[in-house]
Parts: sequence; structure tokens; C-alpha cells
Amino acid sequence: MAPSGSRSIKKGCQRVLYWIPVLFIALIVAWSYYAYVLQLCIESIEHTGEKVIYLLVYHVIFIMFVWAYWQTIFTRPMNPLKEFHLSYSDKELLEREDRGESQQEILRRIARDLPIYTRTNSGAIRFCDRCQLLKPDRCHHCSVCDKCILKMDHHCPWVNNCVGFSNYKFFMLFLAYSLLYCLFITATDLQYFVKFWLNGLPDTQAKFHILFLFFSASMFSVSLASLLIYHCWLVCKNRSTLEAVRAPVFRHGTDKSGFSLGFSKNFRQVFGDEVKYWPIPVFSGLGDGCSFPTCLVNLDPEQPSSSPTGSNPANKSAAEGRQFPSKPLTESQSRLLTSTPSWSESDSATDRKGASNSGMTIENEA
Repeated sequence: MAPSGSRSIKKGCQRVLYWIPVLFIALIVAWSYYAYVLQLCIESIEHTGEKVIYLLVYHVIFIMFVWAYWQTIFTRPMNPLKEFHLSYSDKELLEREDRGESQQEILRRIARDLPIYTRTNSGAIRFCDRCQLLKPDRCHHCSVCDKCILKMDHHCPWVNNCVGFSNYKFFMLFLAYSLLYCLFITATDLQYFVKFWLNGLPDTQAKFHILFLFFSASMFSVSLASLLIYHCWLVCKNRSTLEAVRAPVFRHGTDKSGFSLGFSKNFRQVFGDEVKYWPIPVFSGLGDGCSFPTCLVNLDPEQPSSSPTGSNPANKSAAEGRQFPSKPLTESQSRLLTSTPSWSESDSATDRKGASNSGMTIENEA
């Protein structure tokens, strides 16, 4: 009982420590609100029209920024559905087998009824010993959350949460609105920052808030801009941070562009089809997080054949028997595959062809 109690205390302390970066951001935002609204707009700006416009625009950006940040923090990451978990009988069967190849045969048999197309670097089925499940495509185990997260991008300490399928759009909006927030403060504070150095401001505490507000907003703008640009590139390529570091492995080999469907489709997979929902922190992405459209599935001999430009009747019939998913390629995902190709799909196809050739070479050498 003692070791168990000490472990629970240790986990409790860790949970408290994980909230420190979020608390730091909250304090910075609270101070910036005080400095901008009270010290700059109300105390320092004399022109009423300028004051009103600044406050209106500021509060619109502030509300969207806080909303997106809140959604990123408190949206629970999605975990694989129960169909990916081993049944009691499969667990017993797997435990009785000592040889790795025999265990892989069992896992391959189970995977035939699931929309799984990626493999480990050695070509084995991706299995999580900790969660006792077959990992769906793009799913990874988070050591901090101690769970398998669908389309995991990374675990972000600044939001104390895993960024994945359920909240990646919120994370992108958080970066965009926080950058807009900092840029707006920097732009509107600039003239008063100059007046500070020219001794054009009254000798009050407001001048020091104006000074530090400009410096902090400028520095955060640089780091946020670089991070947002990187994640915009990932969205355009339909990759996660983990996939950018280590490309997904298919049966035919490694392919960094295996999930890329072209710029337009990649963007809509995260933000959805309806433009009116793009700037709002509400979930509007396509798919179910367990299966993703890819033109490479027909290269996997262990899965039912499918057409990259149409529906998948074989997978559909198998799914109906297992009640998962009702469509391995959901209706929204089918629209991604059947809509008009975008301007960048030719580049993606070239990348896939090159990766496919290199993957076949590796497989032959092995």
C-alpha cells in the first residue's frame, strides 16, 4: 500500500507542476489586459475616437484568442475506439505466444478487419503494449497523458494537453489569434513607445507598462509567427509534427506524403468544408480520427482493395459486420477523394512516386 500511495502522491504533484506553464501564460495575458486597457487606452490615450476604436478591436481579438486557448486546453484528446482494443480472448491468445512472429500473425489477423495501413519501421503491426490496442493510422502513445491519442501532433506544455485530431484546429486558431493579439498591441502601442523615449508621456506608472507591453508583445510575435508558419506548412502537407520528424511507414515503404491529398483537401481535413466555421473555435474537421483517406491503401495486400478515387465497398461490408466504422472512409472523407484535384496534387503525386520507389528499394534490399 505504501508504494502505491507514494506513486499517487507523485502523480498528483506532477499534475500540479504541469499546470505551471498554463498559469504563466494566464498571468501574462491578465497583465497585458490591464496594461493595454487601463494604462494605455484609458490613462494615456487622450483622443476619444482612437480610444474607442482601439478598445473595440482589442476586445474582439482578445475574446477569440482566449476562446481558442480555452478550447485547446480543455478539449479532451480522442482515443481509439473499442474496436481497436484487444478482446479478452485475443489478449489471452497473445500472452500464450512467446515468439514475436506468432504474435504478429495474431495481430495481422485482427488488423484485417480494421482500416489500418501503416506499419512499424520493421513492417510489423503497430501495437501499444501499454493500452493493449492496435494503433490506428497516425495514432501515437503519449507518455505524459499515458494514452494513445488519435492523429497525435505533440504534447504541448503551454496548454497542458495533447494536440491531436480533436483539438488541432483549436491549436492553429490559438496560434493565429495570439499572433494577431501581439501584433495589434505592438502596432497600436508603437507611437506611445516612441513618446516614452522622447519624454512625451506623463511621468506616471503607465509609461513603464507601455514600455514592457511593447517589448513583450514584440518578442512573443516573433516566436508565435515562426510556430504558426511551421504548422501552416504541416497543414498544407497533411502531416503532424511527429510525421514530419519520422515519416509514416506503409507496406510499400516510408512515404512522407502518404496522407497528402493536395493543398485544398489537406486544409479542409482540419478546418472542414464550411467556410463560416473556419475562424471559430468549434470542431468542424472531417473524418473520425481513426481512418484517413490516402491514395496508397490499394498498395497494401493485407487490406481489401480500394479505389483511391471512389468508395470502398469491401471495407464497407466488413465494417457493417463489426459496426466499425460505419464507413472506414466516411462521407466527408469520400468527398475529399472525389472532389476536383487541387493545384498542388501533381507535386504530391510526384513526391509519393519518389517515396514509393525508394520504399520498394529498401524492401528489396531487406
